[in-house]
Amino acid sequence: MAQLQTKPIQLHYWPTPNGWKISIMLEECGLPYEVLPVNIGKGEQFRPDFLAISPNNKIPAILDPEGPGGQPISVFESGAILQYLGRKTGLFYPADERARVEVEEWLFWQMAGLGPMAGQAHHFRIYAPEKIGYAIDRYTNEVHRLYGVMNKRLADRPFLAGEYSIADIACVGWAKLWERQGQDIAEFPHFAAWLERVLARPAVKRGLAVNAEDRGKIDLSTDKDAQKIMFGQRARG
Repeated sequence: MAQLQTKPIQLHYWPTPNGWKISIMLEECGLPYEVLPVNIGKGEQFRPDFLAISPNNKIPAILDPEGPGGQPISVFESGAILQYLGRKTGLFYPADERARVEVEEWLFWQMAGLGPMAGQAHHFRIYAPEKIGYAIDRYTNEVHRLYGVMNKRLADRPFLAGEYSIADIACVGWAKLWERQGQDIAEFPHFAAWLERVLARPAVKRGLAVNAEDRGKIDLSTDKDAQKIMFGQRARG
């Protein structure tokens, strides 16, 4: 359980919707951790030491010095990290198979749908040097559809899988940026009530506050060097 952790988990992190998933989860679980910032606007995600634990050169990643059998383990991909920490602590990821499947359905819905589509909406609406109407409409409309799916799901339950879980933790960082995605939250009252419930949790507030000042260090709308690093990536090595 969380209280048996004696050495801090290393969190390789930048304050983005995917990074927030893990800072929130660590706060919710009460696990000790240390933040190792990875400035993605300066290309630090391509450092060999980071690639050794995150070969896809994306944050977040963790290194748990007290992994299975008491041996260190590294984990990359935010969804996999949430599952690992849920199994490790027994929190927010039920052991009952039916309940676990329900959580996993909505976790993977976020990983495959909400995150990528909202990310593309951010890119084409805010950062793309050329405003491409088709792309803006395509991703804005898809986020609208996904919000509708979420709104319907939340009409008769407080959280995505009934009880608060890693599925909610996975979604909240993207959902709170609804304005950047061109959405009107008033269209989705159940979604809006869920978002308010999740953002009110003390651990969520703490997780979102981790290194919050670093978000201002990268302005992808004007920083050409950061744009080249973030948006011009090709295969390396």
